[in-house]
Amino acid sequence: MGAVLGSITEIRELKTEITGLRTDLRRFIERANQQHVDVVLDELKKNYSGLFADHQVDRAKTDLTDHMVKDCAMRDRCFTVFMEFLKNTSEHIRDGSVSAEMIASYREEMKNLRKKGPSPRCDTCFTEVYRLFEKQVDLMQSLGIYAKNEDSPDSSGNIPEERAVKEILEPVANVQRMQILQSLSTQTRTFSDLSALTGLRGGNLLFHVKKLADTGMILQRHERGDYIITEKGFSTLRAVSELYHAINPAQDTVTPTE
Repeated sequence: MGAVLGSITEIRELKTEITGLRTDLRRFIERANQQHVDVVLDELKKNYSGLFADHQVDRAKTDLTDHMVKDCAMRDRCFTVFMEFLKNTSEHIRDGSVSAEMIASYREEMKNLRKKGPSPRCDTCFTEVYRLFEKQVDLMQSLGIYAKNEDSPDSSGNIPEERAVKEILEPVANVQRMQILQSLSTQTRTFSDLSALTGLRGGNLLFHVKKLADTGMILQRHERGDYIITEKGFSTLRAVSELYHAINPAQDTVTPTE
């Protein structure tokens, strides 16, 4: 009887040790993947930051021209002010770093400018500028240029539901998109690589790739170039992994056979 109890104790200790090893291995893989992401992002920033910055300015010029109020006497003057603002903020993409305090100061600057707007119609133009600036901020986050200084999550669960679903939950709520993210967490992939991985072709694959790219989860190095995972994509993938293992603890244990 004593021998049997001793064997059971040894098995339990072995299970605990194996669980610990699996946890350590998973953390090691995550750190290794994070190092890979950091290296790729550093290379991307070094080689393409200027291109990204110029693209943001060109896009801003086009979007402001298309979406600002047409029949306004202040249109040309405001356009100049808005473009100067967006050119200044895009320079942080080129420089490769920006603080949370600086981002907050830009948002405050926009609020002060809006207070000077004489007409309710100004909301149309300012909404477009806000949108363009936040797209720049999203790109800075994706490239690891800007990291938010955020407090601990609100224990009451007070989160922006719509943004959480649209920007985080929806992009990964698909098997093929999860496959794409997981594959990019270890190395860069071409469109053909992703097609072979997911079994999707042409427009079907492009739909899922675009969904991940539009939400800042992945980036394409340049037109027709390799795809890489971003800091946001990697953090999301890691959070999903941690959540999965937290609610499925049995996956981390070994059940001894009789």
